[in-house]
Order: sequence, then C-alpha cells, then structure tokens
Amino acid sequence: MTETNGFSPLDEYRRVRAQSEILCAPLEIEDYVIQAAPFASPTKWHLSHVSWFFETFLLDVFVPDYEVFDPIFGHLFNSYYQGVGEPFPRARRGALSRPTVAHVHAYRQHVDAAMERLLVNPPAEQLVEITARLRLGIHHEQQHQELILMDLKYNLAQNPTFPAYRAELPNPCKLARDLGLIGFEGGVVEIGYDGSGFHFDNERPRHRVYLEAYGLGDRLVTNGEYLEFIEAGGYRDHRHWLSDGWDLCRRDRLEAPLYWVRRQESWFEYTLAGLVPLDPNAPVCHVSYYEADAFARWAGHRLPTEFEWEHAAREMSVTGNFVEAGRLHPAGPQEGSFQLFGDLWEWTSSDYGPYPGYAPAEGAIGEYNGKFMCSQRVLRGGSCATPADHCRASYRNFFYPEQRWPFTGIRIARS
Repeated sequence: MTETNGFSPLDEYRRVRAQSEILCAPLEIEDYVIQAAPFASPTKWHLSHVSWFFETFLLDVFVPDYEVFDPIFGHLFNSYYQGVGEPFPRARRGALSRPTVAHVHAYRQHVDAAMERLLVNPPAEQLVEITARLRLGIHHEQQHQELILMDLKYNLAQNPTFPAYRAELPNPCKLARDLGLIGFEGGVVEIGYDGSGFHFDNERPRHRVYLEAYGLGDRLVTNGEYLEFIEAGGYRDHRHWLSDGWDLCRRDRLEAPLYWVRRQESWFEYTLAGLVPLDPNAPVCHVSYYEADAFARWAGHRLPTEFEWEHAAREMSVTGNFVEAGRLHPAGPQEGSFQLFGDLWEWTSSDYGPYPGYAPAEGAIGEYNGKFMCSQRVLRGGSCATPADHCRASYRNFFYPEQRWPFTGIRIARS
C-alpha cells in the first residue's frame, strides 16, 4: 500500500499498534483485568476491542478468506455497535478472566499478521475505502490508548496502597503566572475541520457561527486557585452550582476533585506515579463539568463555548504536554504558551450535538459518533494522555457532565 499525502499506511499501523503494547509494559498481569467501576474497562478489554475493530471493519470485509481468531470475540469485545452483533455488557467486562492476557496478545498478533498482508497488497478497487477505515481504526486505537491510562488510573486508585503505574514522579510545576484574559473580537467565524487530513465525522460540515467579543483565560486554572474555591466553601454553597451539579455534590458528598486525598491538614493527589503532595502550581484536573462551571461562577467568569475555544485555537500550533512527553500529568504553561493543546481536556459550555448538515456514515461505522449526540458536553484541546498527532483545533471530545475520571481541566472565559 503506497504512501499518500505523507501517510504511510503500514508504518502508521505498526507504530500505533506498538504504542499500545508500550503503554502496557509497566503492568503486572493482575493490572490487566480489574474493573473498579462500570465506566472503567480493564486494560485487557481495550487491547482486545481495538483488534476486534480492525478484524470486523477491515479484515472481515476486505479479505475473502479471512478466518476470525475466535468467533466468541465478536460478542465479548464489541463495545456498542448494534449493527454487527450484540455487545457484551460494559459493566461486566471485569468478570472476564478468560480469555487470558496471553490469549489476548495472541489475538493481537493474529490480527496484525492479517492486516500486514492486506496492507501490503490491497485490492485496488477498494483502496479508497480501505484507507479511510484504516485511518479511522488507527485513531480509534489512539483514543483507546488514552482510555487505557484513564481507566488504569481509576482502577489503581481504588487500592488503599495507591500503587504506581510508573515509579518516577512528575517534576513540580514552576510558579504559575497571574491568570489573565486574552481578548477576541468575535464576529462571523468559520467552525469545523477544513483540510484533507484525517478527521472524525463530528468535526464537519464546516459552517459559520457568530461570536460576540469575548476573553479566554491565558492558561488553565491551577490547584492553588481551585483550593481557594474549596476553602471559601465552594462545595457547600449552592449559589455556585447548577441544580443537577448541586444534587450530585450532595449525593456523592463531593469536597474536592477526584484523586485528591486529605491527610490531617495537607492535601495529596493520586497520580500515575502514586500519591504525591498536591502541587499548587499544576493545573487542577479530574473535575466534572459541574465543578468546572461552579468554579467559574465563583470566580466571576464562565466556561467558554466550543466555538470560542476553536476560534482562539485555529491559528495556534498543536504543541503541548501530550503523552509523548512521558509526564502523564498536567504541567504548567511553557513560555509563550496558553496551554490550549495538551495537559488537559477543557470543558466547554456547549452541548455535544451535530453541526448543521451533519449526517452519519451508512452502516455500523455510522454508530461511531452520531448516536452519542445527546446529554453530553464538548471538551477541547487534548491532554497529557493524548497522542499529539491525534489532536487538532477542530477535534471534539465529549463526556457526560458528571464524569471526572478523564483528564479534564478548567479554562475561564468572559463575555
């Protein structure tokens, strides 16, 4: 399969598949199988599911004599694609002691060998569709690489010994500069992907929106600033909270971001390197939309819309603290950087919905994004667990407003 527009299909496939294995290198065998909550899948399941994706949407379709590795895997490792069978219940993935981790790795090798044969000599008449599905599968695996780190962090954090995924600790952040605002004039602006590279269908069609003049915070909100909100009684004052957020706050007895641990008079934070003293200069992370919104209201600001965020980011280089940096924890802004990319996914006030004229693809592939466009909020920018080449200004991530286990942070805005 030849290189097109700088994209070498076989090389990219090999590189991304290898990265999943690299992420698993520090794990003990027991770490692969735990599922501490219905939303946090076992690492073993992620490794199998991404292989199932290539098997189902490429090998089964484009290789006439392909033999599936194990027919039951089509049930066990289907996430939510109703068009290709019945998915195994998400909340029960941790109950699957079998297939073993070794069997899962054998499955990956089986799929990789078949994918190599397909990509070396693809049928010419189906090359365009194969390339499109391959690119989707590669970026799908990158999404699951971030999910591996998110889920693993949550699963390990339930252990009172606070085990480390990785031994080395993140360096403390430098003293954060005073939080300021960058002004934008607004007006009629173009939103959505505009280019020839890979993008998800939810980033199109490109369309126009009108923005009033606005300001964006010139960096992310820090732990120290969020601690001021806590100490001012932020979690005990309903005036800062949306109604659903306040109900959640009282029901779950929230008093701090996820992974903050109070010991006597000091705060600590669980990281992928274990439990460490809270760094006041590091960006606050693992907050829900409700917490981000409450902080912004308390501070006299608001959260940006996704359109304000994209308009601000459209001319900026996609550089920052991504997974390749190896930190796996948010860092302070670099000189001249506004932290729009990397570090943390930034909550916006925008509902996740279709752009004007959006239509999902035909068939099961169309289930990838469209059917989730309800009751969720858009996040922008990528995180310290996101691959750098997976991100762009038009990228739309989405989570439910109560969720805190993603690498999420806060950027303020003002009209």
